[in-house]
Amino acid sequence: MLKPQQFFSCLAEQVRLASMLLAHTHGELCVCELVVALDENQSKVSRHLAQLRNCGLLLDRRQGQWVFYQLHPQLPDWSLRILDEAAQAEATSLKAITKRLRAMNNRPQRIAADA
Repeated sequence: MLKPQQFFSCLAEQVRLASMLLAHTHGELCVCELVVALDENQSKVSRHLAQLRNCGLLLDRRQGQWVFYQLHPQLPDWSLRILDEAAQAEATSLKAITKRLRAMNNRPQRIAADA
């Protein structure tokens, strides 16, 4: 079971927090989409995504060359409420991040995991 101390510790870095907020507001995202949205290099983003996965906050799945991340479906309700509040508090920066994401060319197409 996820404890608040672990949750907050895992989010105590801007790339990890922004990645979680993007996954919370946009759903499943590919590493390449997060690289563009966050305007960070791929190795830094991947390293932080791996930490979030190891914390149990994100799940990943591979689709060909792409790795997609989404919120872990078993996150407790209290953590989702905190992400809602954080997204509201970070609305201005999330707007800029989302603008970069939407402007991205050639975003990977998702294929259902059970297809």
